[in-house]
Formats: sequence, C-alpha cells, structure tokens
Amino acid sequence: MFTFSDLAFGHILGRRGPFGVPHLQLVHDGLDPTPTGQPRRPCNLAAAAVEEYSCEFGSAKYYALCGFGGVLSCGLTHTAVVPLDLVKCRMRVDPQKYKGIFNGFSVTLKEDGVRGLAKGWAPMFIGYSLQGLCKFGFYEVFKVLYSNMLGEENTYLWSTSLYLAASASTEFFADIALAPMEAAKTGYANTLRDAAPKMYKVEGLKSFYKGVAPLWMRQIPYTMMKFACFERTVEALYKFVVPKPCSECSKPEQLVVTFVAGYIAGVFCAIVSHPADSVVSVLNKEKRSSASQVLKRLGFKGVWKGLTLTALQWFIYDSVKVYFRLPRPPPPEMPESLKKQLGLTQ
Repeated sequence: MFTFSDLAFGHILGRRGPFGVPHLQLVHDGLDPTPTGQPRRPCNLAAAAVEEYSCEFGSAKYYALCGFGGVLSCGLTHTAVVPLDLVKCRMRVDPQKYKGIFNGFSVTLKEDGVRGLAKGWAPMFIGYSLQGLCKFGFYEVFKVLYSNMLGEENTYLWSTSLYLAASASTEFFADIALAPMEAAKTGYANTLRDAAPKMYKVEGLKSFYKGVAPLWMRQIPYTMMKFACFERTVEALYKFVVPKPCSECSKPEQLVVTFVAGYIAGVFCAIVSHPADSVVSVLNKEKRSSASQVLKRLGFKGVWKGLTLTALQWFIYDSVKVYFRLPRPPPPEMPESLKKQLGLTQ
C-alpha cells in the first residue's frame, strides 16, 4: 500500500534534473545539508489532514473525476474559440486577405455568414474532449506510476523530470484519441456525420490516424512544457508570492494562483509550439515554400500572431477539483531516509 508521501507529489518541485547534485538541490530549497541544518520552510499538514474529501487520492474515482475535469477543460475551451481559431488560421495562411482579427471576422461573416464562424465545432468538441479526458486523467496516473517506480527519495529530487515524463506519456495517448476528429476537420465534408463514412471509404481506418505522428511532434513538447511549467510556477508562487501555505489558502485564493500559473505556463507553451503552428499552416497552402522562406516572410510579428494561453483550461480543471472536493495534498517533507543520508538528523 502506497504512503501519502509516495503519492502526493503533485506540488513537489525538484530544482534540478535527474543528474543534479543533491547538495545543491537542498541548498536551493532552503535546507542546509549539515548535521545542524534545519528546514527553513515549515510544512503545514494540519489543514489537509482535517479537510473532508470526496474520495481517496489515487483511487479510481479520483482519476475518473480528474478525467472529467479534463473533458470540460479542453472540450469547452477549444469549442468556444472555434471562431477565433478559424480566423487566426486564415490570417496566418492569407495575411493579405485577412489583415487582422476584426477584419478577419468581417470578411468571414460576409463570405460564410454566422454559421461559417462555427465551422468544425463538432469534431473540435468531441476530439478535444477525448484529448482532455486522456491528458489530465492519465497525467495523474503516470505521475503516481513513475513516482512509485523511482521511489520516494528520487521522486523528491527529480520531480521536474517526472512531470516531463508523465506529461509526454499522457499526450502520446491523448493524441491518439484526438487524431480521428482532427482528420475529420480537413475538408472531407461540411459535417462530421458526412465526413466519417467518406474518410473510411477513401482510405479505410488509416485515414483516421494518418495525422497522429504530426500531432505527437507538435503536442508532446507543448504538453511537457504546459504541465512542467505549471507545476513549477505553482510552487514558486506559494513559496515567494503567496504569504501563506497552500493548505491555509481558501478555495478562491487557490484558484487565483492556478489561473496565474496557467497564464504563465501558457506563455511558455506558446514559445514552444506557436511558431511551428504558424509555419505549418502556411506550408499546407504553399506546397513549394520551405520552412525558412515562410519564417522569413512572416517575420517575428507574423509568427506570434494569434497567440493563445492555457490559463482558462487550468482554471476550469482546478475548479472541478474544488467542486468535487478532490484531495489537494500539500508538499511533503523531505523523506526521513534522505535526511539521514545527508546528515540532517541526529
């Protein structure tokens, strides 16, 4: 049976990778690795211990509710921005015709009407709901799985690497769930109901998954940045900005921290993925252009046009956790065995 500290590392934030030196790790965390050194930051576990939760951390119900939070987080947000995403893509592909957000909406409304702005909403909603289910639900599973594979001490020291590994693993499966709906948006038909049978007739099952490899190339680095940066930012905010531990914060205060951390994480996600998305969109139209030619023509401003953030997704996901009273364990103390190895206890 796993201990609480084995599992509750959702907020543990290692300062170095798996090849980091434990001594430097401890100094950075405010610990003096000498026989007389004491932790400078107390860990308040009282509030978490007495709070009533709707399920046990790491239980099937916990993972199911996390997955449900992912459905709402990704499905609703991606569907809500379908009109903006449509115009944004057209701006990148044809900047002469769609000269800005407002101009892009105006031209689209004139040519396609109001319904034209919602083109592709069904595959978007279904596809990203399935992706969110896997992305957030499996992320919690892989965090626990990899933590127990490495053990308590390595989980504490190498947690950033765990975040990266867990998020990469979960996105692998999330993109498999998303791929069929992404393929359905590529112009087989005007509606999802017509697209699926036509896709199967033309290329069979292959047509539903031929785009999964490009999805992996685009989404896995994005998700690794998204989750690792979010986890590290949350810890930094509680350590350096918020004047009290997470366990003593009210639910609204925790959600504010979540939103801010999600916003910051979204900026770094865009740095990883958005330039590539811009180039790919143009390359899909201009078959003879090279990536370097497209980058040169777009320029810095063109590459970053239409930048989106992930703050709302994290806010919705965390709100689901709050609403269903899911366990929110505070950072555990350093394992006693590691303290003994480094001479921090008598």
